[in-house]
Amino acid sequence: QVQLVESGGGLVQPGGSLRLSCAASGAIFNIPAMGFDRQAPGKKRELVALITTPGSTNYADSVKGRFTISRDNAKNTVYLQMNSLKPEDTAVYYCNADLQPSGGVAPFRSWGHGTQVTVSS
Repeated sequence: QVQLVESGGGLVQPGGSLRLSCAASGAIFNIPAMGFDRQAPGKKRELVALITTPGSTNYADSVKGRFTISRDNAKNTVYLQMNSLKPEDTAVYYCNADLQPSGGVAPFRSWGHGTQVTVSS
């Protein structure tokens, strides 16, 4: 059984930094893409950042220049370095990954359980 486990959330003051991690475990052949979504209270879930296996990245406009996504393919782990955090970054952050359990099988999207990030003074 494949699962995604996030870590690194917490409470931080405005202007501070946090680093989220997400590790995929289980029977995995390939992970074409990994990333993070977030959902703030009363708002729709939105893409924060995405990174593909070759290293192409995509960011929400609201986090460009402040957040950096990276991945360690050998460890099936993705990282989100969040700098210059603002109160509006407060949300539950969900790891996501396109998981391919074996060759010849189409990848499917999976999500972690989420980790809370709160930016407040």
